[in-house]
Amino acid sequence: MPQSRKIIIDTDPGQDDAVAILLALGSAELEIVGITAVAGNVPLKLTEKNARKICELAGRPDIKVYAGAIRPLVRELVTAEEVHGKTGLNGPDLPEPRMKLQNQYAVDFIVETLMKEQSGTITLCALGPLTNVALALIREPKIAPRIKEIVLMGGGFFEGGNVTPTAEFNIYVDPQAADVVFKAGIPIVMMPLDVTHKALTTATRTQAFRKLGTRVGTATAEMLEFFERFDEEKYGTDGGPLHDPCVIAYLLKPELFKGRTCNVTVETASELTMGMTVIDWWGVTKRPKNAMVMRDIDHDAFFALLVERLGRL
Repeated sequence: MPQSRKIIIDTDPGQDDAVAILLALGSAELEIVGITAVAGNVPLKLTEKNARKICELAGRPDIKVYAGAIRPLVRELVTAEEVHGKTGLNGPDLPEPRMKLQNQYAVDFIVETLMKEQSGTITLCALGPLTNVALALIREPKIAPRIKEIVLMGGGFFEGGNVTPTAEFNIYVDPQAADVVFKAGIPIVMMPLDVTHKALTTATRTQAFRKLGTRVGTATAEMLEFFERFDEEKYGTDGGPLHDPCVIAYLLKPELFKGRTCNVTVETASELTMGMTVIDWWGVTKRPKNAMVMRDIDHDAFFALLVERLGRL
């Protein structure tokens, strides 16, 4: 069997973050070196607890979870309880976690791991605001060339934004951090709303998780049923977009996605368009291409992969 790919998952769970973590835990091709929590969908004290709840749900209390940034670099924290509920994981009744939170600060863990591991072996999977990743790059710029790639969920082009007319939530929460990351010269794969809005949790797809007949399958169905109600009302769709698992699915089956390499610049000056990802899709500027921006997904194969891998837990 080929060697597993080492990843650090930086996350702000969130039901869709939870499904992404479960997908990684159900996939032997991936080795989770650590999970770093950041403030985003809900405050940090809940995101780090939710990451531990999900590890325990999957029967993996051995995974190390670290708490990171409590707020964005410059701006006040914006959260999304209206989408994710008060806990961030509303839906299933998950017990309080027994596994311990690691004492080390998440940003220090990221820096230390990247400096210690062989260069080019660690992939960062960024599922939330990019505060932890930016802080690590600011603290130790030498880590940038050591990162294999950053695969992130964030931004949008044709779809615009989901928290303002132009900005997607993860980028909007900490646009200054996103600016640092996109300017760092690291290979980036970006899963914007253009892709994730094509991965809808229809009633049939949610039922497929419940039919697994496992704790993980039932909890996933309950999470998705709660999570999708907000977007169904907002967009008038059957189901809501399942954003963050696209990041992990790309590592497992990149052929599920199609996109192109573009320049991506983050708006940090205008309050009107704060956090907008300005994607030069048509190559109309001379700005250097710095990200592979995905636009299309084989959504049926994506959900089949999710059900199959979560079925292993």
